Amino acid sequence: MDIATTTARFFLAAVVILLTCRVVVMAARRIGQPPVVGEMIAGVLLGPSLLGLLLPGVQDWLFPDAVRPMLYVVSHIGLVAFMFEVGHQFAKHKVRGLGRPAGAVSLAGVTAPLLLGVALILATQGHVDALKEGVPVGVSALFVGVALAITAFPMLARIISERNLTHTRQGSLSLAAGALDDGVAWTLLALTIGLATGDPNRILVTAGGSLLFILVLWFVGRPALAWIIARQGMAMEHLVLATAVVLFAAAWWTDLIGLYSVFGGFCLGFIFPRGETADRVVSTISSVTKVVFLPLFFAYSGLNTSFGLLFTVPLMLLTIGSIAVAVIGKSGACWAAARLTGEDNYTAMRVGVLMNARGLMQLIALNVGLQVGIVTQSLFSVLVMVAIVTTMMTAPWLSWLDKRAERRQAKRDMSEAAAG
Repeated sequence: MDIATTTARFFLAAVVILLTCRVVVMAARRIGQPPVVGEMIAGVLLGPSLLGLLLPGVQDWLFPDAVRPMLYVVSHIGLVAFMFEVGHQFAKHKVRGLGRPAGAVSLAGVTAPLLLGVALILATQGHVDALKEGVPVGVSALFVGVALAITAFPMLARIISERNLTHTRQGSLSLAAGALDDGVAWTLLALTIGLATGDPNRILVTAGGSLLFILVLWFVGRPALAWIIARQGMAMEHLVLATAVVLFAAAWWTDLIGLYSVFGGFCLGFIFPRGETADRVVSTISSVTKVVFLPLFFAYSGLNTSFGLLFTVPLMLLTIGSIAVAVIGKSGACWAAARLTGEDNYTAMRVGVLMNARGLMQLIALNVGLQVGIVTQSLFSVLVMVAIVTTMMTAPWLSWLDKRAERRQAKRDMSEAAAG
């Protein structure tokens, strides 16, 4: 296929992806699910799990091998920009007055699913054909544990905002704990990628390059960006261009040293200046990202997801076990930690539910693992199922808790009225 035909086919694929995502998102909203759930499902539907199963010829024609690298590159432009926004949001949610409970919830929310995920892989080793040959079992187990420990921080913030929980105890605690949780989880993921190489020199390059990146970003990039953003009369297009140049440079460097481009976007967002002008720059960059580029990423992920691979007893059991470990490890541990630090059961339950959603963040981590060769297609599909199920659980679980609380309050009111 020549370059002109490939380009034309890419644009057709993009049209199909964007329209499919929009239709499924509209359907997801009707049943109370956030847009990310619809986009995740749409990506899977376009892959071998449905379209490839029913109409393999159509899928091969829409998404030929020549088009997939283009989907990968274009979608990762969106991913880097998205992680830039996530880093910016992460830095804005500082832990004030919530240090002890947020730290405890975050520690529990990372440690429990991490250890349970590692234990699950070690226990099923040799019984389930899901691990990558040539990758140490410990690295595979650690990757699964880290993937299960991730929280969908952007989705968490969106749910809290949509439900008017921003100024409530459970909203503030969940945001603070979620920010800490993802910071630790992404650091562990970077460590896992370093270990996956198995090359001491490569690990040193990654560690040294990361340290150099952080120092340059903090002592050079941060003041330079602050100066650019603070300049009076600077046109927005120039501010966006300057930010994009630094963002792509950060992505290039982190990819070069073996970290992965999304880390560059996240770190730049973390040190990016705060204020009205800076927020407008972030909003300008992220608006197109969410609508256009992220759906392409979901489709690319869907092309690597085949639920048909899970139709064996061992892999089905691994999928069920992974979901159970993910929910118990995250929701249960966060609830227990909140209770142990003095939170009431009402707050602790909602914190546990909010922290349980993985969403897009886990998909990003899974694609990192797939790109560096840590996971197989089977394990990738298992963990995509975990991401979808735990994300879909959040809204109905919160609604059920709210209704239960309302019923209890109504009974108390009736009892008090009768006693009065």
